[in-house]
Amino acid sequence: MRLSTRCRHLDVTMQVTVYSAFWCPDCREAKRFLQQHNIAFKDIDIESTPGAADEVVKRTGKRAIPQFVIDGQWVQPYRQGEGFLYEEMAKRLGIKEP
Repeated sequence: MRLSTRCRHLDVTMQVTVYSAFWCPDCREAKRFLQQHNIAFKDIDIESTPGAADEVVKRTGKRAIPQFVIDGQWVQPYRQGEGFLYEEMAKRLGIKEP
């Protein structure tokens, strides 16, 4: 688990968790997006965290990563065939420029 730097433009009480895996290129892009915008997040690697993959399936109904959990709400930040949803995630996270 890793916590990144705090976000300057958001409510500092916002909690962001990313469910990811080291081998997942979409996960790396999702975390890069958060880091570029100084958004603090907790990274949960589904390969090394017991029960994490099962939690993704339980909450979303599918085995799909990356997954964001923003203040308790599960959000898939990419769409198959489209890639990372920059504008949608920027809006959801209060980022002015994706």
